[in-house]
Amino acid sequence: MLFSCSPALQLQEQKTAVLTKPTTSILDQIIKRGILKVGTTGDFKPFSYQLNSDSNEFHGVDIELAKDLAASLNVKVEFIKTSWPTLLADLKNKKYDIGMSGITIKLARQQQGLFSIPLLSSGKAAITRDENADRFTSLEAINKSGVRVIVNPGGTNEAFAKANFPNATIVQNENNLSIFQKIVDGEADLMVTDAVETKIQELIHPELEAVNPDDPFNFFEMGYLLPRDFIFKAYVDQWLNLRQKDGTYQKIFDGELEELRVRN
Repeated sequence: MLFSCSPALQLQEQKTAVLTKPTTSILDQIIKRGILKVGTTGDFKPFSYQLNSDSNEFHGVDIELAKDLAASLNVKVEFIKTSWPTLLADLKNKKYDIGMSGITIKLARQQQGLFSIPLLSSGKAAITRDENADRFTSLEAINKSGVRVIVNPGGTNEAFAKANFPNATIVQNENNLSIFQKIVDGEADLMVTDAVETKIQELIHPELEAVNPDDPFNFFEMGYLLPRDFIFKAYVDQWLNLRQKDGTYQKIFDGELEELRVRN
């Protein structure tokens, strides 16, 4: 005897078929397109920076790794200028496939996208003029009336400053790369930023000193920002894991630090 499925069961099977229907991954789109679109800010040494802000030429650790990621896919790389305030909006609007710019892994960001496995661990540290290095050794010492903390808007530096320094004066500065010269010139007292950046900037500006880069105020990790596509994330994670294990990541990182030392 033959039995036919009830209409309700047939409808459920149709819904299941729709839910399990394979979708095209961003990974497939990149390979078909022949171009990997990389979002980067160009204002965060040593990860992503420009020697000339009017050009579309980028340098840094993440820029070299982006080229390596594109090569692993046998595609070309195209760098898309983004900014810290528009980072998530540009991801949502599909302006780029992956964000590579020394991006901090934050739960608020992960509500809108995904992150690769971590690149490195870091934390927030202060950088100030040499004569003030002993003055700003704690959050309490910075959080005082009359202290001017300079920040770039839209990123974790601004959020950290607003959360921890309500009594200090927060000085907004649109161009992240000009911040450190303004500290030198006395237009601000200090900046609290990623510890690795404080080490780079004290090399570039001998008048400045990184206060606590080896004992930062907090802990966080950096990773690459991705759309909600687990197939693409799996590929990026494995690529990054291999580059960390075979020494490519460290070689690129060390090479970029040496280049900055020579250039400055």
